Amino acid sequence: MPPTDLPYVLTRPDSWTSGVIFASPHSGCDYPAWFLQETRLPMALLRSSEDAFVDRLIAPATCHGAVTLAARVPRCIVDLNRGVDEIDPLVVRGVPRHPLNQRTLAGLGVIPRVVSQGRVIHDRQMDRAEADRRIEACWRPYHQALAGLIAEARARFGQAILIDMHSMPHDALSHLQGTRPDMVLGNRHGLSAAARVSDAVCAAVEAEGWRIRRNSPFSGAYICSAYGRPAQNVHVVQLEIDRSLYMDERTITQRPDFDLFAERMGRVVTALSGLGADQAGGIAAE
Repeated sequence: MPPTDLPYVLTRPDSWTSGVIFASPHSGCDYPAWFLQETRLPMALLRSSEDAFVDRLIAPATCHGAVTLAARVPRCIVDLNRGVDEIDPLVVRGVPRHPLNQRTLAGLGVIPRVVSQGRVIHDRQMDRAEADRRIEACWRPYHQALAGLIAEARARFGQAILIDMHSMPHDALSHLQGTRPDMVLGNRHGLSAAARVSDAVCAAVEAEGWRIRRNSPFSGAYICSAYGRPAQNVHVVQLEIDRSLYMDERTITQRPDFDLFAERMGRVVTALSGLGADQAGGIAAE
């Protein structure tokens, strides 16, 4: 596959400081013509499943010593934050109805059945060959790149810190009691990252005046569970941002004050881009 056809954009800094990677697996918005011809949904509804603009929010990282990895493929085609075995039998013909997790049951497997608010993407099931084609063309290259970056970071710095960036609909927090957080950090309840890594992310967010909550309602999905290995100095945290802070969720357009939000988020990214650089052996597991 030629580099221009890769399902992601990988951007390296002039000098990688400490093995920090910012990733955005759900901000892809390159919708191929074949997909648009097959789906029942208009573009506006398809884009409701995107983490729109998150790739722009993490872009400053490369100016401050961190790597960025951002998806080009849209989430509604292949979800890069799911495992290859999370296949929905209502989407792919002939798939056994093995025990499914809640995400797949809800239509949010590796080949999604629905976008936000349960809107069905396709009128009919696809063959397994089509599902495999999407996985081979999109999922595997992204995860090969991600795994390669993590291995490189460990070899060079003794640690890898992946900050997996996402956005959440404002309504996703409507069930919470009391003051809503602006962001939610997921670390699999401590299984995917050392406490000091999670603490540093929370401190950087709070320094900008935002409220952050841990592991509720999002504790981290496939990428956290697949890659987070604190005992091996591989730390993965998922950071969800309330979309209403920087965009109009109905039109999927930037708010008038987007640049101000991006500037504040840029300071968070800058603060975290060199995380652990002063620790020769990387961040110790806890």
